[in-house]
Amino acid sequence: MSASTETLPPNGSLPTDGAEDLRTFGYPQQLSRRVGSYASFAAGFSFVSILTTVFQLFGLGFSFGGTAFFWTWPAVLVGQLTVALCFAELAARYPLSGAIYQWARRLGGAVVGWFAGWTMVIAQIITLATAAIALQVVLPAVWSGFQLVGTDSTLASRDGAANAVVLGCILLVATTLLNATSVRTTAIVNSAGVTCELVGVVLIIILLASHAERGPSVVLHTTNLDSSTGYVVPLLISALMAAYVLVGFDSAGELSEETHKPRATTPRTILRAVIASGIGGAFLIIAALMAAPSLTDGDLAGQGLPYVLTSRLGTTTGKLLLLDVALAVCVCTLAIQTAAARMIFSMARDNVLPFSARLRQVSERTGTPVAATIVPGVLAGLCLVVNVGNAGLFLGLASVCIMLLYFAYLMVTAPLLIQRFKGNPLTAGTDEDGRPLFSLGRAGVAVNIVAVTYGLAMAINLGWPRAEVYDPAGEGWYLHYLPLITLAIVAIGGLIAYRTQHSRYHASIETAAVGAEA
Repeated sequence: MSASTETLPPNGSLPTDGAEDLRTFGYPQQLSRRVGSYASFAAGFSFVSILTTVFQLFGLGFSFGGTAFFWTWPAVLVGQLTVALCFAELAARYPLSGAIYQWARRLGGAVVGWFAGWTMVIAQIITLATAAIALQVVLPAVWSGFQLVGTDSTLASRDGAANAVVLGCILLVATTLLNATSVRTTAIVNSAGVTCELVGVVLIIILLASHAERGPSVVLHTTNLDSSTGYVVPLLISALMAAYVLVGFDSAGELSEETHKPRATTPRTILRAVIASGIGGAFLIIAALMAAPSLTDGDLAGQGLPYVLTSRLGTTTGKLLLLDVALAVCVCTLAIQTAAARMIFSMARDNVLPFSARLRQVSERTGTPVAATIVPGVLAGLCLVVNVGNAGLFLGLASVCIMLLYFAYLMVTAPLLIQRFKGNPLTAGTDEDGRPLFSLGRAGVAVNIVAVTYGLAMAINLGWPRAEVYDPAGEGWYLHYLPLITLAIVAIGGLIAYRTQHSRYHASIETAAVGAEA
């Protein structure tokens, strides 16, 4: 395969022209550079999308951890910030689409890179499906007419689960069409959506705080925390909520080949996406706990933040804010699909995926990798359709996709740490503005160690089989062990796909060589 370990870029000034810079990595400029600094930030922030994910999974965190679950948020934020710092260093030196794949293969070699990309693509497709079904948490609460199937809109019910699939598939069709037809329009929609989300977060925090039933000291209590098994186990489970939310900031790196001055811009937008999401999410959780009508009657755990908004802010105001949340869900889904498309395009460009010749094509008319965009949309839709009415599916999907993302991240941070231990630190140089490339300096090893340790611990926490998380309704043993089963399928399927593609690649090289000799 063409994916092989490569040396780090040399010290000194680097090309300031995007196309020339890209050619130093052996790639022609195929994607249009139409993404500015704010759009780059929006790509990372909208993937995280605290309005989407906090609204979707607040009930999970509170139901297991009670008011103390808030403290899992800063713990996860610190861990993910160390990962983001490592990614920021790499983004400055490898401004390439398919960031996780490209970074992993240059640090750990072709096999590590391929499995990082393979795992990331599958994780992104499942995440895409999971984000799309978040509309079910919001839209029926705005208007009952959005409940197209049955009458029970609760996501945990069969009616709610079936309706979530319908709404999710409609959204996937819309995001696929938009992503496939225009890079610029997608960036504009994404940026506008993120602006609305930021405004919405601030408004929700202010309004909920102004209707507070209790003070911010509520997070210092253990209300609703079941300590019968000790505090550690329920808090580890409630940490899944924060772990699910605070991922995807690397999406800014996925758009590097479409970003102006990516070496200068992308590292900072990755960090801004994490920090903005972390601060906004923390205040959102505190405000919700302060304003909830009750912490003990079960409504907060069962209905989550939509219940708090509509009960405390009134029907009209609450529903207007829920519409902003619905917009955030749509933009989040759009951003995830964009990232998945760029990952598939990047791997296909190196001829390491089946049907690479088709997947790496960029439309001259739209400037987008159309086939690479359609594939994740279709596969995400299939993830939903084959599970119509399965009420226990969605929490399992959320945990599985994030577990895979954490493993993909580890395939970057672990090889990076190994390179540091070998005495091969990331080299210096200057960005497009003539400033030194982003670097952690002497703190790099310590930050990297924390990033790897945290990532491994959280991956184990996400993958640990728990009936109360993955199969609360007792629908089948396969849901109980869904994370482990998925991990095994991804590993075995990846090995088969890798060996098959590897054989095809070398067969094509040998055929070309024979033809040249003839």
